[in-house]
Amino acid sequence: MAKLVFIRHGQSEWNLSNQFTGWVDVDLSEEGVKQAQNAGKLLKEEGIEFDQAYTSVLTRAIKTLHYALEGCGQLWIPEMKTWRLNERHYGALQGLNKKETAEKYGDEQVHIWRRSYDTLPPLLKATDEGSAANDRRYANLDPRIIPGGENLKVTLERVIPFWEDEIAPKLLDGKNVIIAAHGNSLRALTKYIEDISDADIMDVEMATGEPVVYDMDKDLNIVSKKKLN
Repeated sequence: MAKLVFIRHGQSEWNLSNQFTGWVDVDLSEEGVKQAQNAGKLLKEEGIEFDQAYTSVLTRAIKTLHYALEGCGQLWIPEMKTWRLNERHYGALQGLNKKETAEKYGDEQVHIWRRSYDTLPPLLKATDEGSAANDRRYANLDPRIIPGGENLKVTLERVIPFWEDEIAPKLLDGKNVIIAAHGNSLRALTKYIEDISDADIMDVEMATGEPVVYDMDKDLNIVSKKKLN
């Protein structure tokens, strides 16, 4: 029976300052480092031996993966980074303070931008200074697929091809997989594998630095799920 583990990255510097982050590449805070290290301790206690690791191309997720794997003595396992596991792109909201944005646009509007399944945030243009089109890590992507902003629905649409092509085959082969990523990319995967409705996914939260462990049968149905904390 294959095991699948999700870890949302530890607290980032912009989580701490209450800013919309998205694809902006910020580091872990001191607390975030501790959370990632504790995740490694929990995984060691659980005794899971991993065969493959996946993460995004953003520092906070990469470091979380490395701290966690170091903590359970498995920093050596194969690792793949992909933009498809990035956080959802918050468009023109990126960098803004969440409280100040709510004061300007209203709590309800900000809640819709943050939690709605299919409502897009205000978009960035490719020519805007903060566009990912200007970031070298995305230089090999077709410019037409670099987003100016995403909702959870769009995030799911770009995560699922990676699940189908890369992650699912490993699980079908009986491999144990760990994914360190972001609140919304992991919510998207959670929605998919648990078959959660568009409405119910709005209430699903991913706790920072707390591993979620799935036991998957040979048909990739979930046999059991538990959170380590």
